[in-house]
Amino acid sequence: MLTRFLRPEVRRARRMARIARWSEPIAGPVSRFRAWTNMLIVDHGIFRLAYLNRHQVSEHLWRSAQPMPHQIAWFAARGVRTIVNLRGGREYGSWPLEQEACERYGISLVEFILRSREPPDRDTLLSAEKLFRDLQYPILVHCKSGADRAGLFAALYLLGREGCSAGAAMRQLALRYGHFRYAKTGILDAFLELYRTEGEARGLSFFEWVERIYDPQALQHTFKAGFWSNAIVKEVLSRE
Repeated sequence: MLTRFLRPEVRRARRMARIARWSEPIAGPVSRFRAWTNMLIVDHGIFRLAYLNRHQVSEHLWRSAQPMPHQIAWFAARGVRTIVNLRGGREYGSWPLEQEACERYGISLVEFILRSREPPDRDTLLSAEKLFRDLQYPILVHCKSGADRAGLFAALYLLGREGCSAGAAMRQLALRYGHFRYAKTGILDAFLELYRTEGEARGLSFFEWVERIYDPQALQHTFKAGFWSNAIVKEVLSRE
Protein backbone atom coordinates (compact mmCIF):
# COMPACT_ATOMS: atom_id res chain seq x y z
CA MET A 1 0.00 0.00 0.00
CA LEU A 2 1.16 3.55 -0.73
CA THR A 3 0.84 4.63 2.90
CA ARG A 4 4.18 2.97 3.67
CA PHE A 5 5.90 5.77 1.71
CA LEU A 6 4.45 8.51 3.91
CA ARG A 7 6.46 10.10 6.68
CA PRO A 8 6.00 8.41 10.09
CA GLU A 9 4.32 11.46 11.58
CA VAL A 10 1.83 11.56 8.72
CA ARG A 11 1.02 7.86 9.09
CA ARG A 12 0.54 8.30 12.82
CA ALA A 13 -1.74 11.32 12.35
CA ARG A 14 -3.90 9.38 9.89
CA ARG A 15 -4.06 6.40 12.21
CA MET A 16 -5.11 8.56 15.17
CA ALA A 17 -7.81 10.16 13.02
CA ARG A 18 -9.18 6.71 12.16
CA ILE A 19 -9.16 5.70 15.82
CA ALA A 20 -11.01 8.89 16.79
CA ARG A 21 -13.57 8.24 14.06
CA TRP A 22 -14.37 4.68 15.13
CA SER A 23 -14.26 5.38 18.86
CA GLU A 24 -17.67 7.00 18.58
CA PRO A 25 -20.65 4.73 19.25
CA ILE A 26 -22.85 3.82 16.32
CA ALA A 27 -25.69 6.32 16.01
CA GLY A 28 -28.32 5.67 13.40
CA PRO A 29 -28.52 3.78 10.11
CA VAL A 30 -25.96 5.92 8.25
CA SER A 31 -23.35 5.38 10.96
CA ARG A 32 -24.09 1.67 10.96
CA PHE A 33 -23.82 1.44 7.18
CA ARG A 34 -20.42 3.18 7.26
CA ALA A 35 -19.14 0.86 9.99
CA TRP A 36 -20.24 -2.25 8.08
CA THR A 37 -18.79 -0.97 4.82
CA ASN A 38 -15.47 -0.20 6.47
CA MET A 39 -15.40 -3.59 8.19
CA LEU A 40 -16.23 -5.54 5.03
CA ILE A 41 -13.97 -3.68 2.61
CA VAL A 42 -11.18 -1.81 4.41
CA ASP A 43 -10.78 -4.44 7.15
CA HIS A 44 -11.26 -7.33 4.67
CA GLY A 45 -14.26 -8.63 6.58
CA ILE A 46 -15.89 -9.88 3.39
CA PHE A 47 -13.54 -12.87 3.50
CA ARG A 48 -14.55 -13.62 7.09
CA LEU A 49 -18.17 -13.89 6.02
CA ALA A 50 -17.20 -17.09 4.24
CA TYR A 51 -14.59 -18.37 6.68
CA LEU A 52 -14.08 -17.19 10.27
CA ASN A 53 -11.20 -19.58 11.03
CA ARG A 54 -13.17 -20.70 14.08
CA HIS A 55 -11.85 -23.49 16.31
CA GLN A 56 -12.53 -24.76 19.80
CA VAL A 57 -9.20 -25.20 21.61
CA SER A 58 -10.59 -26.56 24.88
CA GLU A 59 -13.76 -26.58 26.93
CA HIS A 60 -13.07 -23.00 27.98
CA LEU A 61 -11.41 -21.46 24.92
CA TRP A 62 -12.41 -20.68 21.33
CA ARG A 63 -10.21 -18.91 18.76
CA SER A 64 -11.15 -17.14 15.54
CA ALA A 65 -10.64 -14.23 13.19
CA GLN A 66 -12.34 -10.88 13.84
CA PRO A 67 -16.00 -11.78 14.34
CA MET A 68 -18.99 -9.87 13.02
CA PRO A 69 -22.10 -9.16 15.11
CA HIS A 70 -24.03 -12.24 13.91
CA GLN A 71 -20.96 -14.39 14.57
CA ILE A 72 -20.69 -12.97 18.09
CA ALA A 73 -24.32 -14.02 18.57
CA TRP A 74 -23.30 -17.56 17.56
CA PHE A 75 -20.63 -17.63 20.27
CA ALA A 76 -23.00 -16.14 22.85
CA ALA A 77 -25.48 -18.96 22.15
CA ARG A 78 -22.69 -21.40 23.04
CA GLY A 79 -22.01 -19.81 26.39
CA VAL A 80 -19.05 -17.53 25.64
CA ARG A 81 -18.83 -14.93 28.40
CA THR A 82 -15.72 -12.98 27.39
CA ILE A 83 -14.14 -11.93 24.11
CA VAL A 84 -10.42 -11.10 24.15
CA ASN A 85 -9.46 -8.78 21.29
CA LEU A 86 -5.74 -9.07 20.48
CA ARG A 87 -5.72 -6.54 17.65
CA GLY A 88 -5.99 -3.11 19.11
CA GLY A 89 -8.13 -2.74 16.00
CA ARG A 90 -9.83 0.49 16.99
CA GLU A 91 -9.15 2.07 13.59
CA TYR A 92 -11.82 0.05 11.77
CA GLY A 93 -15.59 -0.16 11.78
CA SER A 94 -15.18 -3.64 13.25
CA TRP A 95 -14.47 -2.07 16.64
CA PRO A 96 -17.74 -0.23 17.38
CA LEU A 97 -19.72 -3.10 15.88
CA GLU A 98 -17.96 -5.57 18.18
CA GLN A 99 -18.50 -3.34 21.20
CA GLU A 100 -22.20 -3.00 20.41
CA ALA A 101 -22.67 -6.75 19.87
CA CYS A 102 -20.91 -7.63 23.11
CA GLU A 103 -23.15 -5.25 25.04
CA ARG A 104 -26.22 -6.72 23.33
CA TYR A 105 -25.35 -10.31 24.24
CA GLY A 106 -23.93 -9.67 27.71
CA ILE A 107 -20.34 -10.53 26.79
CA SER A 108 -17.34 -8.82 28.40
CA LEU A 109 -14.90 -7.33 25.87
CA VAL A 110 -11.25 -7.30 26.90
CA GLU A 111 -8.26 -5.94 24.99
CA PHE A 112 -4.93 -7.74 25.30
CA ILE A 113 -2.58 -6.57 22.57
CA LEU A 114 -0.15 -9.05 21.00
CA ARG A 115 2.18 -8.66 18.01
CA SER A 116 2.74 -11.25 15.32
CA ARG A 117 6.16 -10.26 13.91
CA GLU A 118 8.26 -9.57 16.98
CA PRO A 119 9.20 -11.45 20.14
CA PRO A 120 6.49 -11.30 22.80
CA ASP A 121 7.26 -8.66 25.40
CA ARG A 122 8.17 -10.03 28.84
CA ASP A 123 5.83 -7.69 30.74
CA THR A 124 2.96 -8.60 28.42
CA LEU A 125 3.60 -12.30 28.96
CA LEU A 126 3.72 -11.94 32.73
CA SER A 127 0.48 -9.94 32.70
CA ALA A 128 -1.16 -12.89 30.93
CA GLU A 129 -0.88 -14.92 34.14
CA LYS A 130 -3.22 -12.51 35.94
CA LEU A 131 -5.44 -12.20 32.88
CA PHE A 132 -6.01 -15.96 32.80
CA ARG A 133 -7.07 -15.87 36.45
CA ASP A 134 -9.46 -12.94 36.04
CA LEU A 135 -11.31 -13.80 32.83
CA GLN A 136 -14.86 -15.11 32.88
CA TYR A 137 -14.92 -18.40 30.97
CA PRO A 138 -15.63 -19.67 28.36
CA ILE A 139 -13.78 -17.13 26.23
CA LEU A 140 -13.28 -16.33 22.57
CA VAL A 141 -9.91 -14.91 21.56
CA HIS A 142 -9.41 -13.30 18.17
CA CYS A 143 -7.03 -11.23 16.07
CA LYS A 144 -7.72 -10.16 12.48
CA SER A 145 -7.28 -13.47 10.65
CA GLY A 146 -7.20 -15.96 13.55
CA ALA A 147 -3.85 -17.33 12.37
CA ASP A 148 -0.94 -15.86 14.34
CA ARG A 149 -1.82 -13.83 17.44
CA ALA A 150 -4.85 -16.00 18.20
CA GLY A 151 -2.56 -19.01 17.91
CA LEU A 152 0.01 -17.45 20.23
CA PHE A 153 -2.64 -16.61 22.82
CA ALA A 154 -4.05 -20.13 22.64
CA ALA A 155 -0.54 -21.51 23.14
CA LEU A 156 0.05 -19.20 26.12
CA TYR A 157 -3.27 -20.28 27.60
CA LEU A 158 -2.46 -23.98 27.24
CA LEU A 159 0.97 -23.46 28.79
CA GLY A 160 0.05 -21.02 31.53
CA ARG A 161 -3.42 -22.12 32.60
CA GLU A 162 -3.90 -25.74 31.56
CA GLY A 163 -0.30 -26.89 32.10
CA CYS A 164 0.09 -28.45 28.66
CA SER A 165 3.46 -29.30 27.16
CA ALA A 166 5.30 -26.96 24.81
CA GLY A 167 4.73 -29.44 22.00
CA ALA A 168 0.96 -29.35 22.50
CA ALA A 169 0.97 -25.56 22.69
CA MET A 170 3.05 -25.25 19.50
CA ARG A 171 0.32 -27.04 17.54
CA GLN A 172 -1.77 -23.87 17.87
CA LEU A 173 0.65 -22.26 15.40
CA ALA A 174 0.08 -24.40 12.32
CA LEU A 175 -0.67 -24.08 8.63
CA ARG A 176 -4.21 -25.39 9.20
CA TYR A 177 -4.94 -22.06 10.92
CA GLY A 178 -3.18 -20.05 8.20
CA HIS A 179 0.05 -19.57 10.14
CA PHE A 180 3.33 -19.38 8.17
CA ARG A 181 6.36 -20.30 10.27
CA TYR A 182 8.91 -19.26 7.62
CA ALA A 183 7.67 -15.66 7.44
CA LYS A 184 8.32 -13.06 10.14
CA THR A 185 5.39 -14.59 11.99
CA GLY A 186 7.66 -17.61 12.52
CA ILE A 187 9.25 -15.74 15.40
CA LEU A 188 6.26 -16.97 17.44
CA ASP A 189 7.28 -20.58 16.71
CA ALA A 190 10.87 -19.72 17.64
CA PHE A 191 9.62 -18.24 20.92
CA LEU A 192 7.76 -21.41 21.91
CA GLU A 193 10.68 -23.59 20.81
CA LEU A 194 12.94 -21.47 23.01
CA TYR A 195 10.74 -22.20 26.01
CA ARG A 196 10.82 -25.91 25.21
CA THR A 197 14.64 -26.00 25.18
CA GLU A 198 15.44 -23.38 27.84
CA GLY A 199 12.50 -23.83 30.21
CA GLU A 200 10.54 -27.04 29.88
CA ALA A 201 13.72 -29.13 29.47
CA ARG A 202 14.92 -27.75 32.83
CA GLY A 203 11.65 -28.38 34.63
CA LEU A 204 10.61 -24.72 34.69
CA SER A 205 7.01 -23.68 34.33
CA PHE A 206 6.26 -21.30 31.49
CA PHE A 207 5.95 -18.20 33.66
CA GLU A 208 9.05 -19.11 35.67
CA TRP A 209 11.01 -19.24 32.44
CA VAL A 210 9.61 -15.92 31.22
CA GLU A 211 10.52 -14.18 34.47
CA ARG A 212 13.97 -15.71 35.02
CA ILE A 213 15.48 -16.59 31.63
CA TYR A 214 13.58 -15.33 28.57
CA ASP A 215 15.53 -12.76 26.50
CA PRO A 216 13.37 -11.22 23.73
CA GLN A 217 16.27 -9.16 22.33
CA ALA A 218 18.42 -12.25 21.84
CA LEU A 219 15.53 -14.02 20.11
CA GLN A 220 15.00 -11.09 17.77
CA HIS A 221 18.70 -11.03 16.93
CA THR A 222 18.91 -14.71 15.99
CA PHE A 223 15.62 -15.12 14.10
CA LYS A 224 15.65 -14.90 10.29
CA ALA A 225 12.48 -14.92 8.18
CA GLY A 226 12.15 -16.27 4.66
CA PHE A 227 11.75 -13.49 2.08
CA TRP A 228 9.01 -15.04 -0.06
CA SER A 229 7.01 -16.44 2.84
CA ASN A 230 7.07 -13.04 4.49
CA ALA A 231 5.98 -11.34 1.27
CA ILE A 232 2.98 -13.69 1.00
CA VAL A 233 1.89 -13.05 4.58
CA LYS A 234 2.32 -9.29 4.45
CA GLU A 235 1.41 -8.34 0.89
CA VAL A 236 -0.91 -11.05 -0.40
CA LEU A 237 -2.77 -12.01 2.77
CA SER A 238 -2.66 -8.46 4.22
CA ARG A 239 -1.92 -9.67 7.74
CA GLU A 240 -1.47 -7.19 10.57
